[in-house]
Amino acid sequence: MAGQLKEVRNRIKSVTSTQQITKAMKMVSAAKLRRAQDAIIQMRPYAQKLQEMLSNIVSNVDGDASVSLAEERAVEKVLLIVITSDRGLAGAYNANIVKAARTAIRERYAAQHAKGNVAIWNIGKKGFESLTRHGYKTHATYKDIFLNLKFEYVQEAAQAAVKAFENREFDAVEIVYSEFKNAATQNFVTERFLPIPKIVKKAGATKADFIFEPAKEILIAELMPKILNTQLYKAILDAHASEHGARMTAMDKASENANELLRSLKISYNRARQAAITTELTEIVSGAAALQG
Repeated sequence: MAGQLKEVRNRIKSVTSTQQITKAMKMVSAAKLRRAQDAIIQMRPYAQKLQEMLSNIVSNVDGDASVSLAEERAVEKVLLIVITSDRGLAGAYNANIVKAARTAIRERYAAQHAKGNVAIWNIGKKGFESLTRHGYKTHATYKDIFLNLKFEYVQEAAQAAVKAFENREFDAVEIVYSEFKNAATQNFVTERFLPIPKIVKKAGATKADFIFEPAKEILIAELMPKILNTQLYKAILDAHASEHGARMTAMDKASENANELLRSLKISYNRARQAAITTELTEIVSGAAALQG
C-alpha cells in the first residue's frame, strides 16, 4: 500500500511539472501570436491587392513576349514550396500541411512524381524531416528561414523559384501553407505561384484598357518580381501566425487535460490513503483485541 501511495505521488508531481511547462509555452505562444497576427493582418490586404492587379494586367496583355512568367505550358516538372514550422508541440499543424502537400502530389501530379519530376523546397524543418522520411525529393536550402524571418531572405527564395521557372527547370510552382484565420482555425491551402494565374473573363465582359507609364515592358518587368516576392512573404507570415495559434491552442488543451488527470490522480491517492488508514486501524484494533483475549 505504501508503494502504491508513493507511485501516485510521483505521478502527481510529474503531471504538475508538465502542466507548468504547458502553461508557460501557452503564454509564450500567445505573446508571439499577437505580433505575428498584427503582421499578417497588415500585410494581407496589400498583398492580395497586388496579386489582383498583377493578374488583371497579365489577363489583359495579349501576345506580349515579356510576360514570360504567365506562360502556360505542359506541366512536366513541378516545384512545391511547403511551409511548415521549425518546432513541434503545435497539435496537428505540421502533419496537416504535409498531408496537404502529399494530397496535391497524389491527386494532381502523380504522373510527374512517378517520373521523379516533383521537387519540394521546404521552409521549416518539420516539413523537411517528414517529407524526406516519406521518400520525396526535398531540398533544404531555405528550410531555416524562420530562424531569422526577414523579407530579404524570403526574397531570395522567391527569386530562385522565378529564375528556375524562367530557365524551364519547372513548368509550375505552387505554395502549400496554412492560411491564418484565428488562433483556433487555419485553412490549409495549395496556391499557385507560377505561372501567374489569369482572371477568367466572363462572357460579354469588356477588356480593361490600361495606360502604362512608363513603358509596358519596363513596368511589367519591374512589378512582377516584387509582387511575387510579396506573395511568398505573405504566405510565410500566414504560416508563422498559424503556427503560434496552433501551439497556443494545443498547450491550452494540454493544460486542461493535465487538470483532469490531476483530479483523477488525487481521487486515487485519497482513496489509497484512506484504505491504508483503515487497514492500519483494523490491524491496531485486532491486535488490541488479541492482547485482551
